[in-house]
Amino acid sequence: MLEIVRIAVLSDNYVWLMHDAASGDTVVVDPAVAEPVLAAAADRGWTIGQIWNTHWHPDHVGGNAAIKAATGSIVTGPAAEAEKIGTLDRLVGEGDSVRIGDHVAQVMAVPAHTAGHIAYHLADDRILFVGDTLFAMGCGRLFEGTAAQMFANMQRFAALPDDTVVYCAHEYTQSNGRFALRIEPDNAAIAARMAQVDAARARGEATVPTTIALERDTNVFLRARDVAELAARRTAKDAG
Repeated sequence: MLEIVRIAVLSDNYVWLMHDAASGDTVVVDPAVAEPVLAAAADRGWTIGQIWNTHWHPDHVGGNAAIKAATGSIVTGPAAEAEKIGTLDRLVGEGDSVRIGDHVAQVMAVPAHTAGHIAYHLADDRILFVGDTLFAMGCGRLFEGTAAQMFANMQRFAALPDDTVVYCAHEYTQSNGRFALRIEPDNAAIAARMAQVDAARARGEATVPTTIALERDTNVFLRARDVAELAARRTAKDAG
């Protein structure tokens, strides 16, 4: 079994620390900063051997250099963004695979938020690290890509098994949920989820990870029927 630890950093980022007890391997996904990640690993007696990046934004790669210097970690990330991530050791893209112990993650190319954004799908473990492509009840802004690309990403994610656990990189659920209620005011699943989210946040608790089943019921971007509908929803969300 894989153990995954959520590390809250900066204002709303989550770094994911994943450990395989059988092999002793430890991976950190999208380390925005180094110190809290190194501390979390040390507290558990884990040694970080790998860093997996989903895209080049500084709040996802900012801790790479310091963690690499401290641990000798191998840094894996999107080949399409190699020029923007100077710490990469291994360049990957669609169809490539990476491993933690005997657990295999397939690399999915999911451009839109950035041009070379990737996700890591551990199918046998029902685990998906999505970076800033999919959020709880939301999706990433289209900084370097198109609505058509994001729609294709949403379709790929929606086709995954219901019990796939989705590890996204930000605590945006309240904002996304309020928007979802504007778009689908009669969706009882969204209303029920938002009651849970509001209560959790009031207690200072995180609202991720999420699941594909939950997103299929409550994420208005994953539920968009076509590219035009997703584009309109993204534009409306960006406008506030």
